[in-house]
Amino acid sequence: MTNIRSQELWTRAQKVIPGGVNSPVRAMASVGLTPPFIKSAQGCRVMDVDGNKYIDCVGSWGPLILGHAHPEVVEAVTKAAEKGTSFGASTQAEVEFAEKLCASVPSLEQVRLVSSGTEATMSAIRLARGATGRNKIIKFEGCYHGHSDGLLVAAGSGLITLGIPSSPGVPEEMTSLTLNLPYNDLDAITQAFEQHSREIAAVIVEPVAGNMGVVPPAPGFLEGLRALCDKYGTILIFDEVITGFRLALGGAQEHFGITPDLTCLGKIIGGGLPVAAYGGKKDIMSQIAPCGPVYQAGTLSGNPLATAAGLAVLELLQGYGVYDQLEEKAARLFSGMLELFEEKGLDHTGNRVGSMFTVFFQKGPVTDYASAAKSDTELFARYYRALLAKGVYMAPSPFEATFVSLAHQEDDIDQILGVCNQALEEITS
Repeated sequence: MTNIRSQELWTRAQKVIPGGVNSPVRAMASVGLTPPFIKSAQGCRVMDVDGNKYIDCVGSWGPLILGHAHPEVVEAVTKAAEKGTSFGASTQAEVEFAEKLCASVPSLEQVRLVSSGTEATMSAIRLARGATGRNKIIKFEGCYHGHSDGLLVAAGSGLITLGIPSSPGVPEEMTSLTLNLPYNDLDAITQAFEQHSREIAAVIVEPVAGNMGVVPPAPGFLEGLRALCDKYGTILIFDEVITGFRLALGGAQEHFGITPDLTCLGKIIGGGLPVAAYGGKKDIMSQIAPCGPVYQAGTLSGNPLATAAGLAVLELLQGYGVYDQLEEKAARLFSGMLELFEEKGLDHTGNRVGSMFTVFFQKGPVTDYASAAKSDTELFARYYRALLAKGVYMAPSPFEATFVSLAHQEDDIDQILGVCNQALEEITS
């Protein structure tokens, strides 16, 4: 594969964009590569500016559950664009979209549309503090909830991959209000509640962690969070920016049967367009302006292009057997990869929940941030370079998920497994 055009663009980008990228992990510094600059995509394949084609297992970091440029989504966005791209005013489509979201996700009685997952989680935390009159929050090591100040503490894949422990520019006064605890450790959470009693406004959690690699909740973990929040009058927030619509139409909360007080959703609800949402119980949501005193606003919230895409996506995901298909495809790819690692005698372990999974370069098990961080990053980098050179595009970090979409067909999975086999032979020879 050639990368002349990508190299040229990379040189130009570094002059005008910090680090040459608009989101840090895209730089591919940890795997020793110049990032391919993507030109187009269709289904489960992407093509870069040099004409190289890849089978895509990133899917814009998860939301492209239907694949790239699904014709019905493209048609919906095109028709909407012909009528105007932004109004900064109310539309019928945003009402219909909100109605469908509330009908799909168990915790949603009311929902507020925003433009990014970071905006959704930031707003949900502010709402929880306003509704409870408390200031502290609990988050978990390795869980990423966007880059707002109070949540950027031991915050998952980007920081782990780049070796950044937290971030300059985040005041200690903000992080002092965040209790950062081990994922899947109910004893630590119980102790935190006992120590801080009525100070904790919210617990925010990825119900399936996706930013230290895929780490599922241990049996009883989510149930324990629900019980503790009920006991102490604390708001339980599920960050379903990754898991929403991916594990089930109703997200992880439907999958596990645990209903949070507030839910954050990301761009998967709009087919990958810049749209997100947060919502939950009506009595909590009524605290948001203009109904209540907690302020949050956005000119692009409910953007007509995003809501048109969202309505099309929801319609398609309600089709018969969608999640059965995803489960079957993901199970086949995941088990096939584990078999290859076993055949090559490489230390490995894997976690999968639905159509998202991670194979870790270590013996495992991986149940939290500390165990995830033991992965062999150097060996992963060699493996990643071999995959990309042979036409398989996965996340350039050992602390991310592999995502399977409805666009991946049997032949695609066979091809991915064939490339994985070649890559593993290369790094073990």
